[in-house]
Amino acid sequence: MERMIDIKGKVWDVVIVGAGPAGLSAALVLGRCCRSVLVCDRGTPRSWASKAMHGFISRDGVAPSTFRRRARKELSRYPNVHYWRGEVKRVVRGDNAFGVYLQRRIVRARKLLLATGVFDQLPAIPGFETLFGRSVFPCPYCDGWEYRGRPVAVYGRGSRGFEMTRALTAWTNDIVLCTDGPSRLSGAALQQLKRKQIAVRSGRIEQLSIVDRRLNEVVFGNGERLKRDALFFDTPSRPQSTLMVQLGCSMDRHGRIRCGQYEATSVPGVFAAGNVLSDVQLSIVAAAEGARAAFGINRALTREDFDGRKARGNRRGSEATNRNRHPHLS
Repeated sequence: MERMIDIKGKVWDVVIVGAGPAGLSAALVLGRCCRSVLVCDRGTPRSWASKAMHGFISRDGVAPSTFRRRARKELSRYPNVHYWRGEVKRVVRGDNAFGVYLQRRIVRARKLLLATGVFDQLPAIPGFETLFGRSVFPCPYCDGWEYRGRPVAVYGRGSRGFEMTRALTAWTNDIVLCTDGPSRLSGAALQQLKRKQIAVRSGRIEQLSIVDRRLNEVVFGNGERLKRDALFFDTPSRPQSTLMVQLGCSMDRHGRIRCGQYEATSVPGVFAAGNVLSDVQLSIVAAAEGARAAFGINRALTREDFDGRKARGNRRGSEATNRNRHPHLS
């Protein structure tokens, strides 16, 4: 364990790294639990190109930037919730607290919530990044409704391309799967697509043609053109932060954090929420995970204070106590 620098003797109940729907939701719940909360945000949301968030009841169609601004305004009502703009690049574990590096300062926290999100890896195809968030999208649940019944393309190979194509059939039947090289599809998958009259184009993509700031055509290297109104893609994403690796959190093969009850990670005192988990990638789900993590954090803090303990995290043997009798207190 590293020795940590004490800043004015303050120990925060919780430091939240990340201020998307997960982190902001957790901050609200913990603020209302009278916890001292520090929210750290470097200002690089996954939704940087999105014009509107969807599937979030009461917030459908709201711009992500507007959502974040409203959320921070709501949090400003709680004097125990504070905000720091910057990147947390390092966290160390002490005996009774975490040391969180905020540029040249170090603050101490009893619990840590990682809500740092991910970045989508965009193919290096001219026009792809320009159209991202306008008519190129990673999620049909977020943007499929606007293109229902219209001609769309799917970008992806192997199981990723197949799964995205199959998912989009809920919105439209006019789909072409573009694999930008060998499809890596199994014979069975190719037969299924053929039965659904879904064409597979394996030619290399030269660019995405743009008209009036929207997708017009997918242009292939051999000169062929495919007119489409939108393109949905499924490519790998990468975590925005390496803190989970530094702390030794258990992760799956896709680089997402594994969590147990109430979003607790394998590292005592560390919780996670949002797109850093392998779950449904929707804003409303991320917000729910943040609320669940906040519940788990507050419960752990309350038990430690009540029992007079200083240990981080939950005592696993007592996690289920009274769960059925008092579900809101368990």
